[in-house]
Amino acid sequence: MSRQALVLALANQKGGVAKTTTTVNLGVALRQQGYRVLAVDLDPQSNLSMSQGIDVEHLETTMYDVLVRGVPLTETLHVREIDVAAAGIELAGAELALSSTMGRERALERALKPLRHAYDVILLDTPPSLGLLTINAMVASQGVIVPVQCEYLSLRGLAQLQATLEQVREHLNPDVRIMGIVPTMYDGRTVHGREAVDVLVQSFGDIVFDVRIGKTIRFAEAPVRGRSVLSYDPDGQAARWYRQLAREVIARELSPELQEVRA
Repeated sequence: MSRQALVLALANQKGGVAKTTTTVNLGVALRQQGYRVLAVDLDPQSNLSMSQGIDVEHLETTMYDVLVRGVPLTETLHVREIDVAAAGIELAGAELALSSTMGRERALERALKPLRHAYDVILLDTPPSLGLLTINAMVASQGVIVPVQCEYLSLRGLAQLQATLEQVREHLNPDVRIMGIVPTMYDGRTVHGREAVDVLVQSFGDIVFDVRIGKTIRFAEAPVRGRSVLSYDPDGQAARWYRQLAREVIARELSPELQEVRA
């Protein structure tokens, strides 16, 4: 009997927190562990798609068509280091187009349903907002991974995300919850960086992953080549960080039965 994929949304309404970087590199790290991975680009900026070398200017079908027109998600798929459901700039109009549609919060859930048996893990890269696209991701997910920049102002935004998630739990998806918080852009040499992580752990405890994603130029260089840091610099520190994150996600979320199947 085939098993349904674990669906995880990566969300934070604050931009520039390494959300797309985390989606791509976590996905590739899980793929290297033998898991079948799909990444869905829900951000009109299309950074996830571009970071895997997809020409977003000349796409025939995108996630806009999937969400608004009901086109099968398979028509947006591109096979790269992981499978990618690509987005283009027209996705910016999806929230307006969906706003008058019945069941608008479940458009993504419906689109993913036929593919849930084809993958082990589906990662949803959301835009830097708490609008309808992000809510669609939360409704379709079992868990939310929150990348958080290690600075005080970034930590404050978590309360707003939690409030939105509680609304989704109450009205649309009672099972979704924050699965983990990933500290990103961490600089352990600074007092501020260390204190930010301390506050995060004090506030959220075991929800915070053990790994600390630091800063490196590799994160900027790899997408230019259309690659993850794990293929661009496989022996570098950045690749090691995301392999550790993948191990933590596997330990927390992927069932023992699934781990045995993928071994």
